[in-house]
Amino acid sequence: MHSVGVIHGRFQVLHNDHLRYLLEGKARCDHLVAGITNPDPILSREDEADPARSALFANPLTYFERYQLVVAALIDEGVVSHEFSVVPFPINFPELYRYYVPMEAPFFITICDRWGERKHELLTGQGLKVEVMWRRTPDTKGLTGSEIRHRMALGEPWQHLVPPSTARLLVKWNIVDRLQELALIPQA
Repeated sequence: MHSVGVIHGRFQVLHNDHLRYLLEGKARCDHLVAGITNPDPILSREDEADPARSALFANPLTYFERYQLVVAALIDEGVVSHEFSVVPFPINFPELYRYYVPMEAPFFITICDRWGERKHELLTGQGLKVEVMWRRTPDTKGLTGSEIRHRMALGEPWQHLVPPSTARLLVKWNIVDRLQELALIPQA
């Protein structure tokens, strides 16, 4: 068991597999630092391992909205607020990591595709200690935020794929309407 550990994700939108990922990271440390990647357009960058990650439709939620989703989901699962922190984490800017997260802590990741391999490369390239919690093939990855965003934009059922707190907040914020509007904007 580590005293502190770091985990990260875009959480666009936070779904049930994200919650499993967060809880597995928390099970490995006393205090979990959850980094939110692509926190804003300036700290986001395209990567050939997954170019769609920086598209408008792929990033409908603000950093603060995702912060609230992570906090609410963890607290609903019984994680005490002083046992975790939520911070921005500019994954595509390794030179900035030290400003956001404890560099001596292990970084917990999963690898399911090229993007997972790329994140491993970015983290280890900075000399960070990385623990791969699990590896899966792309076809066994599980839920994706992309799938849920598309369901929402098309008016298909999606609430069963996210934690109850996430569903409540996304409905409160009218995220379905936001996604439907973004779906009409030509993506660069």
